[in-house]
Amino acid sequence: MNTLRHCALIAAAALLAGCASAPASKDNAAMFSTSRVTEHRDGDDLLTGGLGLDGLRTMLPPAFADAAHPTPVELRRRALWSNWRGIADLAPGGGYGTLYGSVANVPGREFSAFARIPGATQPHRVLVQLPDAFDADKRCVVVTASSGSRGIYGAIAVAGAWGLPRGCAVAYTDKGNGTDYFDLDAGQSIAEDGTVAPADAALAFKPTPAKGSGIAYKHAHSQDNPEADWGRHVKQAAQFALATLNAQLPQQAPFTFDNTRVIAVGISNGGGAVLRAAEDGEAWLDAVVAGEPNILAQGHGARSLYDYTTEAALLMPCALPQLGIPAMPGLEAKCAALTARGLLSGDTFDAQQKDALAKLHATGWTDAGLRAGAISVGFDLWRAIAVGYASAYGRYPHDAHPCGYRYAALNADFSQRAATAAERAAWVADGSGIPPGAGVGIVDPQPLADLGLTGLQCLRALWAGEGADVQRVRKGVEETRATSPRAGLPVLVIHGTDDGLVPPAFSSAPYVAMAQAAGRDVRYWRIRNAQHFDGFLGLPHMAAAYLPLLPYVYEALDRVDAYLDGKGALPDDATVTTVPRMGAPLAPSHLAMPR
Repeated sequence: MNTLRHCALIAAAALLAGCASAPASKDNAAMFSTSRVTEHRDGDDLLTGGLGLDGLRTMLPPAFADAAHPTPVELRRRALWSNWRGIADLAPGGGYGTLYGSVANVPGREFSAFARIPGATQPHRVLVQLPDAFDADKRCVVVTASSGSRGIYGAIAVAGAWGLPRGCAVAYTDKGNGTDYFDLDAGQSIAEDGTVAPADAALAFKPTPAKGSGIAYKHAHSQDNPEADWGRHVKQAAQFALATLNAQLPQQAPFTFDNTRVIAVGISNGGGAVLRAAEDGEAWLDAVVAGEPNILAQGHGARSLYDYTTEAALLMPCALPQLGIPAMPGLEAKCAALTARGLLSGDTFDAQQKDALAKLHATGWTDAGLRAGAISVGFDLWRAIAVGYASAYGRYPHDAHPCGYRYAALNADFSQRAATAAERAAWVADGSGIPPGAGVGIVDPQPLADLGLTGLQCLRALWAGEGADVQRVRKGVEETRATSPRAGLPVLVIHGTDDGLVPPAFSSAPYVAMAQAAGRDVRYWRIRNAQHFDGFLGLPHMAAAYLPLLPYVYEALDRVDAYLDGKGALPDDATVTTVPRMGAPLAPSHLAMPR
């Protein structure tokens, strides 16, 4: 892989504001660092880094020749492996690559840079994949944002898998999140090429203060509340794509928002990001597809992620046995402690479980969502989200979490230690953007005998309590609230009815109701027997009960693309009555794709 430098992109980016149909304001003017360009051919490719479907299915990640000093090529390939496996169901029998989706060998080039949103203290990553077979006649850009808090390849299985085989350029943003962790002990973080670099290098994230012990990470500790700007991040990625096309294809230039089709797609947090981009009044987007979006709307039922996450962290473990899910070790003591603290009632373990379930039902949780949410309990995901998002919404630095949490590498007894060189080197490829994981753990200030409850109560109180910290966190949440999309913009929202991480009753359903009441062209597919994590469908019990959501996202992209070509109508709202696989290979009859 050859690495090149193209200063021409700077000029192209500067000129880009004049290419749009309306003048660019100071707030949304594109600002990019010098682009890093890499070529991907001959045993390498844009979609899988040369791994192909068999390589992506391998249980062990691609190895590094030197664990402490992996090359950018090795880091990219491993990041692709981890992001594919985190998002898509690649297991044999799951249908990926045969019934739906693509891992085609697509040669081409990648263009990456740091970008800045005016007013933000930290840069974010943008990346454009330009296939050699780019269709200059169709002039198509698919723009996307990473799901969750993932790094720049966090939507490769969503946007790349659909757009690249069709000859579209694909533009990515990590939306101010990502796996750019900062080791406070070593004073090191991640450079643009993914390698570890010292604090005085050009980094994607350097906390303030850049001192102390442990680990800081961008989503929680940038002090920018990046979620408030997710729509602007998506638009900036599209601007970077046009700048790249203008610089690389001068004979077909200019590429503008007026003459280039731009479709935005994302899932989970990425789905929320593209819906926020849809609010922009400038007609730069042609269509939007949002899967299982984390979106906070106005209207009946709308709840913030922080609200229902902190509720779930406290109450869901005690409620699940009432739905036939085996109790986790130590649960009886935890439910008794919650009762002693006044959060549950009941003189017996069974009564406490019933009370927990009744409380969750009263706030809008369904049994289907609770059953699917059990996997988030098992992986300690509710606490992980709550700890990180409290810092993000409150714009707290790494050393000032209002509940006393910190992050560090941990020993087996949960005591803090310094991270190793090998752990640091793999963060950009192995991290999910939200610890724990990749050798980074959550440091709870309370003793183990506390069962984590004091911290969870503190996190909940930052939403449900009173005081300056509550106001600070709530202000950050309110900054993320969505409004309706631009009039005339076709938007398709797809959500699994069994989603236990981002329940549709709290997110997509209020959003669609709000947008449709405002007369916007928003269509809504509700997919029965689909939950939030396609990547977990490789687990036999998950595969038996649930269907993947990605086939419907790809189908929605097909529909809007045909509509924009004048070859079909937009689909109607639909509730899709799917058929669980029950261990059988996935077939079209299971998906029951709406027609």
